[in-house]
Amino acid sequence: MRVDGAELRNELEKHHRESYGWALACCRRNPSDAENILQTAYLKVLDGKARFDGRSAFKTWFFSVIRVTAIDHRRREMLGRLRLFKHEASSAGATGEFDEAVFRSEVQSSFRQAIVELPRRQQEVLQLVFYHDLTLAEAAGVMGIGVGSARTHYERGKKRLRRLMAKLGIYDESELARQRNQAVVP
Repeated sequence: MRVDGAELRNELEKHHRESYGWALACCRRNPSDAENILQTAYLKVLDGKARFDGRSAFKTWFFSVIRVTAIDHRRREMLGRLRLFKHEASSAGATGEFDEAVFRSEVQSSFRQAIVELPRRQQEVLQLVFYHDLTLAEAAGVMGIGVGSARTHYERGKKRLRRLMAKLGIYDESELARQRNQAVVP
């Protein structure tokens, strides 16, 4: 399947926001690295170094390009650090709304902290499925692994994430959860 330049640009624009989110996930949430990786991935596609062949969805294929670009970036960065090491031997709303927003922010921060502690493959599959609405099969395609392997990483990642969140003392105490719990208690 051949995609012309205008169609290719439209697809890239359509998936830009999600592509940036995936680039962030591939760069351990470093915005500067994510921007560089996404720009490099765009250049690879627009220069024809990476070609969409139609064997998967465009989004799945492009996420793979971003992932490979991030891996290359990390490898180059590590080699650079090794060379350096050799030479040398870092609003105000109602109080309830504000409290709820602060709570959600703390939970999200703790969630990000917990997800970083997962093995890389588990992080990737959870990120692709939860934040980018990919199926396990599509996530497997992005990661370059089999569907069974993706499913295993997904299930193990969810279990481990639950344990880490419990260890951090994070429970669903949002306003919605409190309302549901009050409805149950007489």
